[in-house]
Amino acid sequence: MTRHDPITGRYVYLTIEGIEYRVYYEEAGEGIPLLVGHTAGSDGRQYRHTLCDEEVTKNFRVIAFDLPYHGKSLPPHGVRWWEKEYNMTKKFMMDFQLELSKALGLDRPVYMGSSMGGHLAIDLASNYPDNFRATISVEGALRSAAEYVDVGMAGIRKEFDNPNVNRTSIGAAMMLNISPYSPEANVREIQWEYSCGGPGVFAGDLYYYYYDHNVSPEEASKIDTSKCMLYFLTGEYDPNTSPADTKIAADLVKGSKFWTMEKLGHFPVTEDYTEFRKYLLPILEEIQQASATRAKVA
Repeated sequence: MTRHDPITGRYVYLTIEGIEYRVYYEEAGEGIPLLVGHTAGSDGRQYRHTLCDEEVTKNFRVIAFDLPYHGKSLPPHGVRWWEKEYNMTKKFMMDFQLELSKALGLDRPVYMGSSMGGHLAIDLASNYPDNFRATISVEGALRSAAEYVDVGMAGIRKEFDNPNVNRTSIGAAMMLNISPYSPEANVREIQWEYSCGGPGVFAGDLYYYYYDHNVSPEEASKIDTSKCMLYFLTGEYDPNTSPADTKIAADLVKGSKFWTMEKLGHFPVTEDYTEFRKYLLPILEEIQQASATRAKVA
């Protein structure tokens, strides 16, 4: 018998900062909209297990997108993008979520992102609490570790934006961030996804990850979780964002919730989804119950 995943893929046109982008996204399920954001240099394929999880999709419309320049979202047509250095910014990351939500007619979606997407969950909760009912920060923190920041963008580009660097080498480098408990097949899938990235994209994403995302303790303490609930999930074996780093943010955001995910690393959604969903499902259930309560009050 022929098998199909319950996933539908489409393209939508978004105009951000005056430039039109043809954006690919996949979705499955119905109910509360759940936007899921991928890590730096990768794409929405990371969420294929989430899109096929009936426990999730029975109550949530899961939407996995490829940011421009990633996956099936090509660079913008009609723009001489190859003449400009690619850098992902905080403003673009936030504007993209707002424009995608508007284009798809989403009513205060939930946002969940991993790594740079996890950083974004904090920025959205801080800057746009009225636009999102909750955000889930996976492997997120107030800012990236200082030892990485001190390298500087020149050093980052030298390592990751070198035409002599094979894309497979970048995929192999990502293996250092994965839990030793992850099944090998999953590890190889992460490596494959990173090997498919366009030249310069991973390095450019790190501009946001290491520099443009920088939440002060004062800003974090002002996040209003009564408007936009903020959840934190960080893998026990993440060398980039440790549970201790995430806890600093969680302690500052009054009302937020934080869990360390045992035996998981920097890519928990793909590393071992069976383990990751043990943490995700209770959060989604809480969001669903809160949404139902608000609907009754309204």
